[in-house]
Order: sequence, then C-alpha cells, then structure tokens
Amino acid sequence: MNSIINAGSRVIVQGITGNEGRFHTQAMMRFGTNIVAGVTPGKEGQQVEGVPVYNTVAKTVADHGANTSIIFVPARFAPAAVHEALDAGIKTVVVITEMIPQKDSIEFMAKAEGTGAVIVGPNCPGVIKPLEKVKVGIMPNHIFRPGGVAIASRSGTLTYEIAWHITSSGLGQSICVGIGGDAIVWLDFVKLLEMFRDDPETKGVVLIGEVGGKAEEMAAQYIADTRYPKPVVAYIAGRSAPPEKRMGHAGAIVMGNVGTAKSKVDAYLAAGVPVAEKPSEICKLLKERLPVRA
Repeated sequence: MNSIINAGSRVIVQGITGNEGRFHTQAMMRFGTNIVAGVTPGKEGQQVEGVPVYNTVAKTVADHGANTSIIFVPARFAPAAVHEALDAGIKTVVVITEMIPQKDSIEFMAKAEGTGAVIVGPNCPGVIKPLEKVKVGIMPNHIFRPGGVAIASRSGTLTYEIAWHITSSGLGQSICVGIGGDAIVWLDFVKLLEMFRDDPETKGVVLIGEVGGKAEEMAAQYIADTRYPKPVVAYIAGRSAPPEKRMGHAGAIVMGNVGTAKSKVDAYLAAGVPVAEKPSEICKLLKERLPVRA
C-alpha cells in the first residue's frame, strides 16, 4: 500500500444529493480534489456542483475511470454502498458514515482484503494530502498546509486541533489520515506507519490515539521491532478520564489493564516515542526531532 489517495485519484461521492454529500463535495472541489461523479440511485441525470449524478458506481467507473469513493450514505444503506463500490473495482473507499453494525463492517472489510482495496473508516473524517491538493473527507480546508508531517488519528476533532497547531507553528502536513473511531476499522497505526516509511515527503509522524483498544501498543511494538527510521511523536486522548468513565468512541473500550492510558504511554516511551501532555506540545516535540524543517 503505497498511497491511499493522490493527485491521480478520480473520486466519486456516494450519497452526493444529500445535504452532507452536497456540502462536502463543494469543499473537496475547492481544495482541488478531482470529483468525477456522484451516485444516488434514482437521481441519474441530475448534477451537483456541476458533477454528474449516476444510479450506479459501475457506470461511473465505465464512464469516468473512477478509482476512489467517499460514502455519505445513512448507516442502514452504507454497507451495500461499500459493497457496490468494491464490486465495481473501486480501490479506495472512505466511509464517513457512523453507527454501521460491526458485522456489516467486518463483511465489507473482508471483501476489501480480497480485492486489494483500502477502506478508510468507518466513522472517520477521511484523508487529506495538502502537497497534492487532494482531500477525500470532511476536514476543514483552511487548517492544512503542505509540509513533511504525516498524521494518523483515531479522533476527528483532535486531528483538526493538532493539524492547526502544526500549521500555526510553521510546519505542514504531507498526509493526514483519520482511521476512524469504531472498534473495528480497516486501517491501523501499523499499516499507516509502513506507508509513511516509504513516503519521501514524510519527514516525521504524529500518532493521535485515545484510551481503549490496543492500537497504540501495537504501534509502539512495531516502531521498536523495526527500528523505525523516522521520528514519531504521540498524543493520547482521555489520559485524565476516570476508569469508570464511558468514552464517546466505540473503540474507546478499556478491558482490565489493556487499553489504559498508562499502558499506551508506557509502551510508547519504551519504544522511544515521546508522548505530549497536551495537543499544543506536539509541535515542540516534532521540532526537537525533525532533521530539517518540515
């Protein structure tokens, strides 16, 4: 997996005629994304922001060479939309939709594995590459600028806050990926670290995690085992939450001593990854470790 999106991405919007689909289609196009078509069954022949609407994904692939899709479809219809995209040969599917049942997510992720496709999400803000002027997601355009810092995040709003701090500090982003807040997501920190390792534009990495699950512990183990060649810094959300506190994300589930803030911080520190106490400290940690200004 060399890249999730790039300047050659030919993007379709499934659910383009809904309010969210319309709004974010306009924002993605303003950023520079090549939106070639939209899909809403029964709405073929319409246009949204000058983008033609089709009944099926297969027709967008045949007519426009679409290779990437973003899903703005309600939860009960979203799994079918993802399956349709994969069946049509789409290779990157960004699933913005939240509240998709885990069984349905597991099924379309298994299909993606079999077809060599990438699923981003579900329940995620998407992907943005400022260097290539392409965004397949819902991130605010104005907080990103081209640079050398890759961000991988389990939290949507923290992604925006930390990206804004990075931009305000004079640094910039090579890519930013919101992996999703659900308990089951296709991408994880290890897959993204592998991708960032081979990206010549990425000089340093920020991992934004949260309590629950073991994604951070696995990332720390990977960094240590592979002697990861690029500087990595981290932030863990929910460090001050009491043990009995119910967190907002389905993935933020602590089981015994696994998934606690302490286990994650300890794992990162053991792997040589500094952990910021607050989001604003990320930039200081980055600048101390980047070989050149990113």
